[in-house]
Order: sequence, then C-alpha cells, then structure tokens
Amino acid sequence: MKLRMALVSAAALVIAGSAAAFPTDAKTVASHGAAVDVAGVVIPTGALPAAAAQAVRTAEGELVYQHSLRVYHWAALAAKRKGLPVDLQLLYVAALFHDYGLTDRYRNSHLRYELDGANAARDFLLRHKVSEQDAHRVWLAIALHTTNGVSAQLEPLAALLAEAANMDLVAAGYDDFAPAERNAVEAAFPREPGFAEGFLQALYDGLKHRPETTQGTGLADVLAYKDPSFRRRDFSALMRTSRWTAER
Repeated sequence: MKLRMALVSAAALVIAGSAAAFPTDAKTVASHGAAVDVAGVVIPTGALPAAAAQAVRTAEGELVYQHSLRVYHWAALAAKRKGLPVDLQLLYVAALFHDYGLTDRYRNSHLRYELDGANAARDFLLRHKVSEQDAHRVWLAIALHTTNGVSAQLEPLAALLAEAANMDLVAAGYDDFAPAERNAVEAAFPREPGFAEGFLQALYDGLKHRPETTQGTGLADVLAYKDPSFRRRDFSALMRTSRWTAER
C-alpha cells in the first residue's frame, strides 16, 4: 500500500496512516518511490540511496539518523526556496553521512569527526561508482559543515548542508521556512523529547576521546558543557607564550 502525504492547510500535514508509520528504513523508502513526499521534497530512490540509508541507520541509531533525515529535508527545501541547483542524491548522501564520524567505529580516531564522516561518505560513493569529482563535493560539504562562515561561500551542496544542520540543531533560519514546511518535516521525522540533551550526549560520546580536535570550534562548547575539567585552548595565550616570544 502506497503511503501518500498531503498538506491540508498552512499548519497541518495529513499522512495516510500516521506520522509514526512514515517509512524511514531504506527498503521501504525505496519501494514507495515518488509517493514519499514531505512538503514537496522527495527522498531519492534506487540502490545507492537505499544502501546509504541502511549503512547509516545501522551505525548511528535513531536519534542521529532522524536528525540526518531532517537535515536533508531542510536543505532541499532551502534549495527550492532559493532556486539553487543541487543534486538531491548527493545531498541525501551528504546529509546521511554528515554525523557518521560520531559512531562507535571511530572511537579510536583522532581525526576531526567531520573528516571521519567525509572520508566514509567519499569511500561509499566511490564504491558505488560515483565520479571522483562528485565524491569530493560530498567530502567537502561534510568536512566543512561545522565551520561556520566558510560553507556558505562554497557551492550549493556545501552551503545547504551546513545551513540545514544549523537549522535542525539551533533553529538558525527557522522563520525562513513556512509553518507548513516545519510541521511536515517534524511530523514525518519526529524530534524526540529531550533531543537537545540526547544529541549533545551523542556529540560528547563521539568527541571525548579526541578533545584536541574540537579546539577552535563550537564543539569545544559541548566538551566544556559535559566535562567541567575541559579547558578551551586560548589562541592569544599560545601566541604570547610561544617560543618565538619566550626566547626573545
């Protein structure tokens, strides 16, 4: 039975069945094809998107996975609103993998978690015969998605991913989306009660073994919040106490 969604008012989304029944696993999404429509955004279908969803959902768990699906929809909606050209399949893979570096398989990594996710996405795409150029575009979008002020100056794929991640986490650009759009995405991919604390914990769990990689980024705020003993690096102090200064 195909699942159909339609906006019935500016503030409500009617889903055949219920919001909880929305197919978010890879096989079901692929089988519904174009019928899986949230506020005019369609999840890409086919072997590559299905494989990406299956791999990411298994590794991330539901809280982060649902966040990734919302990020894809915020990004696609922003692209439509701004008239930006974007490959939805690449955007979908980038959104799914953008927090992949937080998963258990990287508990011994000392790269920035963004790079772990970017590397995983690039390798996944190359295994599925996507061009090196497109795989690099996804890599760059994920690698820089937490570097505020840079992604916005890059091509749409990178700019949209960073914008959408900020929208889902801190509501940046919240009023740029119509209430019907926000309601539709939240109904299809519900934000768990206590999402903020749950996501902060996921960030901390993925970063606490590599605190040095958070210095100079907003992720250092997460470690400071979760670990009272964490100290942010002071760039001014580094310059004032460096050997260039001390030896003169």
